[in-house]
Amino acid sequence: MTAFTRIYLIRHGQVVGHEQRRYNGHHDVALTDLGVEQYHQLKDRLSDKRISACYSSDLTRCRIGADIICQQFGIQPVHRSELRELNIGIWESLTWQEIQGRWPEEWQARLNDLVNYRVPQGENLLDLHNRAMPVVQEVLERHQGQEILLVGHGGLNRIILLNAIGAPLANMFNIEQNYGCLNIIDYYPDGRATVKLLNG
Repeated sequence: MTAFTRIYLIRHGQVVGHEQRRYNGHHDVALTDLGVEQYHQLKDRLSDKRISACYSSDLTRCRIGADIICQQFGIQPVHRSELRELNIGIWESLTWQEIQGRWPEEWQARLNDLVNYRVPQGENLLDLHNRAMPVVQEVLERHQGQEILLVGHGGLNRIILLNAIGAPLANMFNIEQNYGCLNIIDYYPDGRATVKLLNG
């Protein structure tokens, strides 16, 4: 046991349709060949770590990577729907260009209030925070002093990272999360958290 609990937080690999900025949300989009390769690179990078548990979004683009990385540790990933990406409602699987063309006023309204604006049939950032952070807290309590892998999404990861540094949700896009990136967060018993690596 160490004095802290470490989470290796990764974003899923590159997905089909990545060439255009789009909102995939809960849409179960496939990985590209590079996306799968990024997971194999992460597997090698994490091979000497003492990872004892893995939690993952239940969407395919995360499940595949969790399986690839966890095989070497002999652990079975736990897939949680609460760790999915932000549900972007009627905008799911559409490109930013398509959305701006069809819903210019709504697009601007969301930019004006990232935290509270909710796309029809979707979630806002508070919704995502309120469904995901209790799972993160549960993981930290269950695995105190251990090293844990969490396989997530760009939006989800930003929420977790902002929470770790105590920054407001409105700062979401001040943090970059590239496909296949690695973040490392250490959580201490007194409630402090330190981000050791960001978008690595």
